[in-house]
Amino acid sequence: MADQLVIAGRAFNSRLIVGTGKYRSFDEMRRAHQASGAEMVTVAVRRVNLTDKSKESLLDYIDRANFFILPNTAGCYTADEAVRTARLGREVGLSEWVKLEVIGDQQTLFPDTEQLIAATRILVQEGFVVLPYTNDDLIVARKLIDAGAAAVMPLGAPIGSGMGIQNVTNLRILRERITEVPLIVDAGVGTASDAALAMELGADGVLMNTAIAEAQDAVLMAEAMGSAVDAGRKAFMAGRIVKKLYASASSPLHGVVK
Repeated sequence: MADQLVIAGRAFNSRLIVGTGKYRSFDEMRRAHQASGAEMVTVAVRRVNLTDKSKESLLDYIDRANFFILPNTAGCYTADEAVRTARLGREVGLSEWVKLEVIGDQQTLFPDTEQLIAATRILVQEGFVVLPYTNDDLIVARKLIDAGAAAVMPLGAPIGSGMGIQNVTNLRILRERITEVPLIVDAGVGTASDAALAMELGADGVLMNTAIAEAQDAVLMAEAMGSAVDAGRKAFMAGRIVKKLYASASSPLHGVVK
């Protein structure tokens, strides 16, 4: 059977989720999406033209026959704001799914976890499939799951920082303790090795935007990220060798004719 990412009963062949911001042009974004192999694209509801059909919109450059659109609530700082934004995305026909963001600090863009949990609870009750962006905190993750989250999306590093996975220990703990829903690393990836590491640690998927959009060659980086996610997943499934302090001969001496 295919090794698919399954969220709320929906299966995706790719474990990479890509964004739509910061590209130099809509055409570059379209080509990067295609090169990535991703099947899910996240779109900031508050940053796109949803009503004036006479104006160009990034939505015009997303092939909805091949990409599932995941609206997000970027730019929201309270549960009420995030809930209203999610409702707007559903009302204009984007999706009843939502990548839920409730930011608590402008400089770090770290989530306000109290507001995040509250918004998750409300949206789940209204029938949304909620994928919350959160910090790498097991307790918060468990509360989000209890509130009905369909996935947990911890940051690897601050949004757009490109610093890569900063707390390997926390992600390992999250992987061991969260089995009910997918664990998707969201934010902080800078290059392909970061994406591979996230997957090697057992993440079910990786969401990224800046690392692709602001690369010198966004299309080539998108292709690299898709390959890295696939490679990291295969390595995790294969099971790495145990780390040892001393050498171990590649060609054992047992059975060697003297």
